[in-house]
Amino acid sequence: MGIFSTIDELLFGPPGEVSGLLGTPINYALENPGKTALAVGATVATGGLAAVAAPTIAAAAGGAGLLGVASTGTAISTLSGAALTNASLAVIGGGALAVGGGGMTAGTAVIAGAGAVAGASASVGAIKAVD
Repeated sequence: MGIFSTIDELLFGPPGEVSGLLGTPINYALENPGKTALAVGATVATGGLAAVAAPTIAAAAGGAGLLGVASTGTAISTLSGAALTNASLAVIGGGALAVGGGGMTAGTAVIAGAGAVAGASASVGAIKAVD
């Protein structure tokens, strides 16, 4: 058995049956399209809302002293306004672009991703509670 056959079996199960890491969720989605649509909708909605609210979320975390220092060495909790928001997003994104981090864009993506994960988790939990 070659490496590609092994990977195929791991992801989709043995030949002639759909199981494995990807096959099982695919089967569930095909058998439960309404529940799947609800879970996907919740994931997209919460991720989108988190992306829109990312500056506010980051500024709240930074203002509360949860994020440490900006790339300039200034404590983020001492900043205000746009400086607080921008420094907070940059720290969440792995640091400022100038120091090799992902900057504010990556910070926004991290927050949006966390919102999407929260939405997916909540919707899947709710679906399992109903089952």
